Amino acid sequence: MTETRNLVLIPARMAATRLPGKPLLDIGGVPMIVHVLRRAEAANIGRVAVATDTPEIAAAVTSHGGLAVMTRPEHPSGSDRIYEALKTLDPEGKVEIVVNLQGDFPTISTDNIRDVLPPLSDPAVDIATLAAEIHTEEEANNPNVVKAVGSPIAPRRLRALYFTRATAPTGVGPRYHHIGLYAYRRAALERFVALPPSPLEQQEKLEQLRALEAGMRIDVMIVDTVPRGVDTPADLETARQILAKT
Repeated sequence: MTETRNLVLIPARMAATRLPGKPLLDIGGVPMIVHVLRRAEAANIGRVAVATDTPEIAAAVTSHGGLAVMTRPEHPSGSDRIYEALKTLDPEGKVEIVVNLQGDFPTISTDNIRDVLPPLSDPAVDIATLAAEIHTEEEANNPNVVKAVGSPIAPRRLRALYFTRATAPTGVGPRYHHIGLYAYRRAALERFVALPPSPLEQQEKLEQLRALEAGMRIDVMIVDTVPRGVDTPADLETARQILAKT
């Protein structure tokens, strides 16, 4: 997988109920979406673009030297948005791997972005993602923390069996905090967005279950830390403190 065959897409929209206008919130004088863009560019795994339906987001990205792609506003998910952007940027189908990076991860490490690619060296894997081991009962019991449940197949790698908001698996052993960063084979993304929402996806409110219910293979790389997402004013202040030190 050469860098020219990889495309990193960052879906971004303004409609966040808990933190309105989230992509454009200021962190150290720079919009949050630009911090994520810069992290993706620094990972140096391929071309990077922001996929958005908001002209203000596109303007912020381009004014800081980034690439923005306008998409339709009615997309139900980030996966649908990045698929439209993929077709716009690469109509000839040269891109093989599409990385979906959330636009509210301003402190994500470049290593974490790179870590999502190795599972796709196995042609049997359709989608790759990340998780980190859970070390506290509070985290394990938090329904806002999605748990990745899988079978170990190599050091620091699982084959995903399920994702859940419940505390799982039960019994003695590790539990893993799923990190919402994905790398898709192009054909897998095309198939995924064409599928209707699945029963377990709708029950758990977890989009990745659609792929598992359709028989697609998701492998999980285990990393050391969970990047801090920004969903609340407190999260925003934490991100500002972290990035002020860098």
